Amino acid sequence: MIYLCKVTESLMKLHYLCHEKKYITLMKRLLLTVVLVVLACSVQAGVKDEFKRDIRLSANNYLAYPDKNLPALTPAPDGYEPFFINHYGRHGSRWLIGEKKYAFPVEQLELAEQAGKLTARGTEVLAILRDLRASARGRDGELSDKGAEQHQGIARRMFENFPAVWQGTPVVRARSTTVIRCILSMQNEVDMLKSLNPDMQIYTDASKAEMFYMNYSDPVVKPLREQAYHYFDEFKQRHVKPQHMLKKLFTDVKWAEKNIKGQELMLNLFDVAGNMQSHHQWENVDLYDLFTLDDAYQVWRYNNVRWYIFSGETPLTQCRVDFIEANLLRSFIEDADRAIAHGGNSASLRFGHESVVLPLVCLMGINGADYQTTDLESLDRYWQSYKIFPMACNVQMVYYRPTWGSGDILVKVLLNEHEATLPVATDMAPYYRWKDVRDYYMDKLTREPFIQPIIK
Repeated sequence: MIYLCKVTESLMKLHYLCHEKKYITLMKRLLLTVVLVVLACSVQAGVKDEFKRDIRLSANNYLAYPDKNLPALTPAPDGYEPFFINHYGRHGSRWLIGEKKYAFPVEQLELAEQAGKLTARGTEVLAILRDLRASARGRDGELSDKGAEQHQGIARRMFENFPAVWQGTPVVRARSTTVIRCILSMQNEVDMLKSLNPDMQIYTDASKAEMFYMNYSDPVVKPLREQAYHYFDEFKQRHVKPQHMLKKLFTDVKWAEKNIKGQELMLNLFDVAGNMQSHHQWENVDLYDLFTLDDAYQVWRYNNVRWYIFSGETPLTQCRVDFIEANLLRSFIEDADRAIAHGGNSASLRFGHESVVLPLVCLMGINGADYQTTDLESLDRYWQSYKIFPMACNVQMVYYRPTWGSGDILVKVLLNEHEATLPVATDMAPYYRWKDVRDYYMDKLTREPFIQPIIK
């Protein structure tokens, strides 16, 4: 804001000179600077305000699927109806992955308990963590009760939003990665669809044979990510500060700073707190008092940077890592081509992980997710991962054809059931001509020198 004031002062001083031609360009540049600064500050304040209204949003990829108050969808253009849906969805809410996620914070607080250094709140938190660890035993990364319900709801709304796709005897091909939480997410959706129209022809699969596009492991991407890890490690050291949490949990902060892994404990407890919303049993247990609003914002910023480097189209990784989903995007295109050629009603449903959804959304440029920068300090103002990949996040491409005669095939993209934008020209947003979208993506895929189609 100080910078904004200085720019504004300079504008006032130069205003009287703007009648002279040589100052017009300078004035325009300064005005643009003011606009960009104001927009950046407002976005930054907006994220914090959102966290202030609902701190659970800061949980990032642990955010429970936001299925309340979904917006109404724009009606199809006159003379068009939907006939095919291309989809990739993340599994629903789950237990945390790795026993250490539940064991480590218990072990850290037990050190303080043994030393007589826990506050009253620290003692309460330790009891909660012990109960949670016991509940989680044997459920490493498994789908939760809420996770199953999320997919049932998504399927029901998909049926209600696009009834023409599901009428008669549509062919539904559903595929999952081989991870059980994804298979169960798929099963919850197709069971709901089948209950709404028993005449559907549903085929399900979960095979290693499909992993080359369902959850591809790209040999080029791994070293690019590893070479960039130090960026988010350095960001963490600058911004993730556990002092407030230490005061809440421990009676002797100096003892805690010497004996407790404060930063690691902070990040771990933040994940535990965020994932409470994945379970009906734990959703009303609040551990967020351990963090200030700024603590939550800074931890989220760190996670946002980490996921951007892991999945985003950044020069820090040669703008390459999102191309890990090139095979998946080709699958979308190929399935759409088959559906258009076939002429009937159908759906292609895929179920996997947020580590697939996020780079796919970046590769497709949905809602500007293909944003490129090396400035990680300002990233949070322009790119917010929590808006892309909550639990059960999904991309739906809905295809429309004329109800009579001939005409262009249209497509609309939904991100988490919200109408989204694509980096393709259109005069009928949120609808696009499929030919234009297809041409754009095929051009992007074929001009990328690292990517070659995978031959099964």
